[in-house]
Amino acid sequence: MTSSYTIEVDCDSGNDYDGRLGLRISSIFVIGFGSMLGALLPIAAARTRRMRVPPLAFFITKYFGSGVIIATAFIHLLSPANQALNSPCLSGAITDYDYAQGIALMTIFVMFFIELMAARFDIFGHKAHDLEASDPSKELMKDGKSSSEKGVPPHTGHLHAHKEASDGEGDEITTTKSNNGARPSKSRGSIPGREGDFTYPPGGEDHLGHQRDHNDDDDHFAAQMTAIFILEFGVVFHSIFIGLTLAVTGSDFIVLYIVLAFHQTFEGLGLGSRLATAEWPKKKGWMPWALGTLYGLTTPIAIAIGLGVRATFTPGSQTTRIVNGVFDSISAGILIYTGLVELMAHEFMFNPEMRKSSIKMMLFAFLCMCVGAGLMALLGKWA
Repeated sequence: MTSSYTIEVDCDSGNDYDGRLGLRISSIFVIGFGSMLGALLPIAAARTRRMRVPPLAFFITKYFGSGVIIATAFIHLLSPANQALNSPCLSGAITDYDYAQGIALMTIFVMFFIELMAARFDIFGHKAHDLEASDPSKELMKDGKSSSEKGVPPHTGHLHAHKEASDGEGDEITTTKSNNGARPSKSRGSIPGREGDFTYPPGGEDHLGHQRDHNDDDDHFAAQMTAIFILEFGVVFHSIFIGLTLAVTGSDFIVLYIVLAFHQTFEGLGLGSRLATAEWPKKKGWMPWALGTLYGLTTPIAIAIGLGVRATFTPGSQTTRIVNGVFDSISAGILIYTGLVELMAHEFMFNPEMRKSSIKMMLFAFLCMCVGAGLMALLGKWA
């Protein structure tokens, strides 16, 4: 005997707004404060002399935020996008394919192409600006080097045809060239890897075979600026839909309110730590503050707009589902690319400070990133 069951799908296109207007208005200020605090506090800690934040605190914030960004991409963007675009309430061509994954995949390739072109054609005009950077976490990594690595000259990753003496302290780099044009040899004080090695771990010519220092790299500046603006774009669009949804949520409003307060604060920490440590032209020192403020204002403004149109806004309609799903997919692709390439690969595998730091420091950074990703993934249970 076989049993059968029926699944009823509610495709009501209206919203679940159930009053409590005063509490909803309070969310504008509470979530706005959390977003601002998360985004601007790392910038203030790194770029103002009045705030003497311990390097350890900034180090934890930086890598904790990296984990938050990565988890946001998969748990808070790609998964909801998949649910929205595969909803049984949808009809037409949108149901013929898993568009959420396809759009995210396409976005990753588009982001790589944009970053490639930005570095290739000097979109940000790095040669015309005097760059400045502030990253207190690097001081911690330098202090945490093993004794065998202390005293290493700052540019051991370069290939120069010269010999640097260290006055009896640290290591020495010796360049020798045979008659057949052999490559120079480097002592144990240099960055691990072989010259000319295009795989990981990269040699002294740095990743992708470029002969340059990662921090003073002109092409890296263009790629870094592109990644920053891409990341900003992704989190801002995500925040817009979060605010609109919260404004008209029904019985789950209290839970969603609390979760989103933490969600936006943690996400702000991830964005703010990247804005704080980026190399900005001195004439545009206001830019990280502006981008952080833009993020902080996005969700409160979206909540206010959602409350203003609560009588007509229909989050369950086919159009809204598709728009929300498409933009979540795009934002997911942006954050996946940024998270895996900029925040994981560059920071851990291609960052000279990290690669020359002690194994304890590297594992501690990895742990901070895992904690950030874990907490953000946990919040995905409710939002």
